Amino acid sequence: MTNKISCVIITFNEEENIRRALNSVKWCDEIVVVDSGSTDKTIEICEEYNCRIYNKEFNGYGEQKRYAVSLADNDWILSIDADEVVSEELCDEIKNIFNDDEIKFNGFFLPRSLIFLGRYFKYGRESKEYYLRIFDKNCGNFSTDKVHEKVKLNGNTQKLNGTLHHYSYTNIEQYFNKFNSYTSNAAQVLFDEGNKGRNVVSIVLGFPVYFFKNYFIYRNFLNGIQGFLWALFSSLYPVIKYFKLWALWNKK
Repeated sequence: MTNKISCVIITFNEEENIRRALNSVKWCDEIVVVDSGSTDKTIEICEEYNCRIYNKEFNGYGEQKRYAVSLADNDWILSIDADEVVSEELCDEIKNIFNDDEIKFNGFFLPRSLIFLGRYFKYGRESKEYYLRIFDKNCGNFSTDKVHEKVKLNGNTQKLNGTLHHYSYTNIEQYFNKFNSYTSNAAQVLFDEGNKGRNVVSIVLGFPVYFFKNYFIYRNFLNGIQGFLWALFSSLYPVIKYFKLWALWNKK
């Protein structure tokens, strides 16, 4: 390509996902992997793809991704997670843009679609949610948030059409392992900010409201049993997060 692009990925025990992800970005000029101590075959697989591999203790998603960006040789960054795949359509779209002599934008939003428990979500917010994943690192970088990090960019952006596939969870056990980590980190962030959260009654009564929105308003009822489970689990997230925050404030 006329304009070179670096793909950055952070990993931790991703042997089930990483090969699929790497296959979808092997056309990039380089692949930078920042690992946080994998004990499975993640590193071995990354070596097969001639990735530049670094190790860094994990201290939050934002910091980890910022570090990966800092290691990239090229200004243009494509950031994907280890459980994501760049579709062929999106790959072709990116190549066409980066083969032009001049790129008119500073960043690009990619539409991401969820694949949950083997089902591709055609409906709901997760069927086509846009994320800023391609950007000029001279114009922006990831936020320092420990969870729910995002790219902050000064410049013009454009939405692309090709899909980024998100192979989120292959089984329920895996979901709740990450669920526990995410809710604990989110609660700790709120606690560190001095956020007192909500009272117990509002936390409990919020659950049916969250579920109604996730299942009916966001149309996850059209995604089969996987859509029901996603709506249920997603509705539990704020409940557990705020109860963990409540526990932090009330521990003795």
